[in-house]
Amino acid sequence: MRNKVISAQQAAELVNDGSTLCTIGMTLIGAAESILKALEKRFLETKAPHGLTYIHSAGQSNRERGNQHFTPPGMVKRIIGSHWGLAPKWMEKIATNEVEAFCLPQGQIVHLYTAMAAGQAGYLSKVGLGTFIDPRLEGGKMNALTRSLPDLVEVVSLREEEYLFYPAIPLDTVIIRGTTADTAGNLTCEEEAMKLEILQAVLAAKRFGGKVIAQVKNLAEKGSLHPKQIVVPGNFIDAIVVCEDPEQDHRQTSSWFYDPAYCGNLVAPASEVETLPLNIRKVIGRRACQFLSPDCVINLGTGIPNDVIGTIIHEEGVSEEVTITVESGIYGGVQAGGVDFGIGKNLTAMINHQEQMLYYNGAGVDITYMGAGEMDANGHINATRMGDRCTGAGGFIDITQNAHHVVFCSTFTAKGLEVAFQQGQLTILQEGSVKKLVRSINQISYNGEIARQKKQRMHLVTERAVFELTAQGPMLIEIAPGVDLERDILQQMEFMPLISPSLKQMDAALFCDAPFGLKEMLARQ
Repeated sequence: MRNKVISAQQAAELVNDGSTLCTIGMTLIGAAESILKALEKRFLETKAPHGLTYIHSAGQSNRERGNQHFTPPGMVKRIIGSHWGLAPKWMEKIATNEVEAFCLPQGQIVHLYTAMAAGQAGYLSKVGLGTFIDPRLEGGKMNALTRSLPDLVEVVSLREEEYLFYPAIPLDTVIIRGTTADTAGNLTCEEEAMKLEILQAVLAAKRFGGKVIAQVKNLAEKGSLHPKQIVVPGNFIDAIVVCEDPEQDHRQTSSWFYDPAYCGNLVAPASEVETLPLNIRKVIGRRACQFLSPDCVINLGTGIPNDVIGTIIHEEGVSEEVTITVESGIYGGVQAGGVDFGIGKNLTAMINHQEQMLYYNGAGVDITYMGAGEMDANGHINATRMGDRCTGAGGFIDITQNAHHVVFCSTFTAKGLEVAFQQGQLTILQEGSVKKLVRSINQISYNGEIARQKKQRMHLVTERAVFELTAQGPMLIEIAPGVDLERDILQQMEFMPLISPSLKQMDAALFCDAPFGLKEMLARQ
């Protein structure tokens, strides 16, 4: 039997100039840091491998590590990914036209791996129609350097319906991570905080004769691992790198080395949920939670939703009434946030990334809570590019296009906004200098016209106003107690919204420190 165990430096030598390289991970979860660092070191010393095409589904950085190791000039010629919000070096390279940059929806990249693995020419989907992914708009091209290049996505018609076709992208090398491998290469992931789409990408690479390199913490004797724990059979893995410094380069997530409660190896003792301070994000999250219904399944996107809504649900004592999910494949529990987005403690279930996207793209979640950057008079939402800062779509398009109800959570203005809450009222101390309800948005991440045509429920929740997407366009349906309609809302918008004839005041309890009655509200339904 060939010895598959090699050093990280030897692994870096397996990647050739001009290769199409794929890495699997989300935030820093699943990052094979030893191999990524070795690739960067090799390039800085030898200028090889250079001219890579780099593809990744989810964002894979914590602002410092992960796929930011691939940002030295000349190392990557083209990046095809979904999200760079935690990768400032990539956002800068894209904004300054240093790399060809295509953004594709996270779930569609994951499904494309599966289609390629199955020998198909690509993946057919409605996800992305009418958004900046659609080649009739931008084709997912994120900078001027990319706009003159051929499209990666095609519009096709099948049985008198429009679809987007995502063609196969042959993979030369896939880098994955697990917890343990035996000497034959069989890989397990028992201490990883997500299941991800490891096997799908591995099989996609094998379809094209590509190489698979795996990083692990532990090496076991051949045949000693339980067969049901094997995520990737050893015959699909070409090389194994045993991490020499797991505390630094094989962390379970960015914020800690290993916590068994985040991978299901321990149920942590129940404890009191730390109460969030009453601030603008919490007020927005509270109002958004008023759309909950008993037994609904919800999705939490990055930003305000993931950082506050799960905690509010626990604070209000209704965690047994709803099912919280995240795009990584986790169900229930208490979600981590920020750079640790996508993991949770004391989960009720964990499925892999591709399976979760099947659910979101097919049946659709009952309610998705997402962040928003801008909205226009059509109900179009931009959440993917603010000025030159291109965060990308992540799972945003996959989830919002198919959810039964979309609730966007955003401050009303940006840059400098300061507010206070007193006696159930909102006081604006300083207005933000950047308007977010605008005549023309920078990029269409969510198509309000398509949503209206299919009668999808959509709301935009801010600290001072709630809008509902109607057949005629966005309608103002609620304003916060203490604000002035003309001065604080209409004058801070670049378009005149529809105003409900039964315009209501937001519940004063939302703006007070005490629980706001979510448990009682659900009990009445």
